[in-house]
Amino acid sequence: MFRSAVAALLVAPPAAAADLEATLAPLVKDHKGKVAVAVKNLKTGEAFYRDADAVMPTASLIKLPVLVEAYWQAAEGKLRFDSVVMLKKEDKVPGSGVLTPHFSDGATFALRDAARLMIAHSDNTATNLVLDRTGIKPVNERMAGLGLKNTMLNAQVYKGRDTSVDPERTKKYGLGSTTAREMVRLLELIDGGKVVSPEACREMLALLKECEDKEMLARLLPEGVAFAHKTGAVNAARTEAGIITTKAGPVAVCVLTDENTDRRWVLDNAAQEMMAKVGRAVYDHFTPAEK
Repeated sequence: MFRSAVAALLVAPPAAAADLEATLAPLVKDHKGKVAVAVKNLKTGEAFYRDADAVMPTASLIKLPVLVEAYWQAAEGKLRFDSVVMLKKEDKVPGSGVLTPHFSDGATFALRDAARLMIAHSDNTATNLVLDRTGIKPVNERMAGLGLKNTMLNAQVYKGRDTSVDPERTKKYGLGSTTAREMVRLLELIDGGKVVSPEACREMLALLKECEDKEMLARLLPEGVAFAHKTGAVNAARTEAGIITTKAGPVAVCVLTDENTDRRWVLDNAAQEMMAKVGRAVYDHFTPAEK
């Protein structure tokens, strides 16, 4: 619903033969804040990296690794997605989601539904309910096992004081940390059916396509373009990673920002505008206009 209001953000569609770096580098350079970008066409291997190994805060983007760990533990028989979760008053935390403002104390639902809410609505309370089953350290151990040593969850959401597994990292990065390259690698593994199982990967991608936050990379994509993604936002940072379906194949994209000058909670936040342009530029590069 924002598309008509933001169409002017695009200066011009890049030419079909435009170099990806020449298109993206100016967008990143002009942003007032720290930016890390990784883009990779998972079919052809064409890629763009800018400060992609810088360790940055994730905000709610770390919920994607939580989802991966939940699926892995389900496959190992350590948890069951059909097990019943009861929502208690003390479970409710502020921020994004629907459970805290709309569900009554004592409500029951399947763990699978909590995982869905964690991704589709970035529900903080649902995330903690999932983490009650998976634990925090297993998420980090799993990511390290995949070679993603900087992708780390530090605590439950809004419960850093009581649940942090590393107070210093919590103080520095908040909820979690990662790099743009590592998030693109995780998406590449999921797209290739190499995380848990091919079936689990298909289910996770389907969940990511239900993410309702369309204010960043998804904002200027043409109507109907499939985008499996997860976002994150705190005052100083905006983050997102996902897979855009293009004519040249699936393209994994991650943009991490931090120390942003513009910290407004508005649609035209500068980081969100920059990310919107990056998302469209990536799509146009790999889906050139018909001649």
